[in-house]
Amino acid sequence: MIFRQLFDPQSSTYSYLLGDPRSREAVLIDPVFEQARRDQALVAELGLTLVCTLDTHVHADHVTGAALHRQRLGSRIALSGASGAAGADVALAHGDRVVFGARYLEARETPGHTNGCMTYVLDDESMAFTGDALLIRGCGRTDFQQGSARTLYRSVHSQIFTLPPSCVLYPGHDYRGLTATSVNEERQFNPRLGSSISEGDFTGYMDNLGLPHPRQIDVAVPANLRCGQVADAPAQATEPAWASLTFNFAGVWEIYPHVLEEIAQRVQIVDVREAAEYDGPIGHIKGALLIPLGELASRGGELARERPVVTVCRSGARSAQACVILQRQGFADLANLAGGMLRWRAEGFAVEGGRQ
Repeated sequence: MIFRQLFDPQSSTYSYLLGDPRSREAVLIDPVFEQARRDQALVAELGLTLVCTLDTHVHADHVTGAALHRQRLGSRIALSGASGAAGADVALAHGDRVVFGARYLEARETPGHTNGCMTYVLDDESMAFTGDALLIRGCGRTDFQQGSARTLYRSVHSQIFTLPPSCVLYPGHDYRGLTATSVNEERQFNPRLGSSISEGDFTGYMDNLGLPHPRQIDVAVPANLRCGQVADAPAQATEPAWASLTFNFAGVWEIYPHVLEEIAQRVQIVDVREAAEYDGPIGHIKGALLIPLGELASRGGELARERPVVTVCRSGARSAQACVILQRQGFADLANLAGGMLRWRAEGFAVEGGRQ
């Protein structure tokens, strides 16, 4: 199975991409609004079709990316019917299955953090995605959004701790850099919910946490009650209007040779190779300005900020870093030539110099 664990540093949220290698169908658990472009780039690079997004609950610390993925990729939105959220395509109940290719996730109701919490269990029970119901050596808070310490205790013990001991558990968040745990570990070592902790112990502990409310709660909860479809949700950067570009998983906008050839007169093409390469066998694009990568940080002032910049090198590697350098200098309209001069020549576009 194709599996990727993704992280949003702003909210310390984990998202999970699971794909069936034969059908190439995939699902995405707990997508984050601000990371939608990154996640869509990964789906495209892996050759997957995103059929569904699933949220483990109505989040209070970030806005879900579910609506953005549906708008862009046509994926369906699924989450608990008990969540109270509007706009979902699938209202999940306990025991429902979300199918992707030959695989599926089983939805298990695990309320307590919120009424609509779901844990998603892979078909062979080798992994489960617990959201905020169970964290690594911890659990979600129970003091708002219909939270109940007693309900959460019973949910974890009846629906998560009954999974096979070797089942790997993936939480909705972690604030220490930990990535996964197991049923056996949490049964033994979870200081709130482990085997020696009674329901009364747990309730007393949770009722006295005294935590401040999440910073994003006033934005996140209303937005997530509409699956991310709210006008005042955090703004995602708009698509570049100056050219047809592709965003890659490395975080860089790319332009393909046929697109650059059409707009070459309207942009600044910056070749970041060394002078010997610029005049070497591969040649260079007509009108390209030579600024070797090592000099770019100090020579960015030679470029006009009002005109888009396309960076070029031999293969596209150095020029991707050039985009990062120019972005740090405040340039906004940037793109890297995908595949560099090797691809430009291979696709038959004109060069100056080099071997014809």
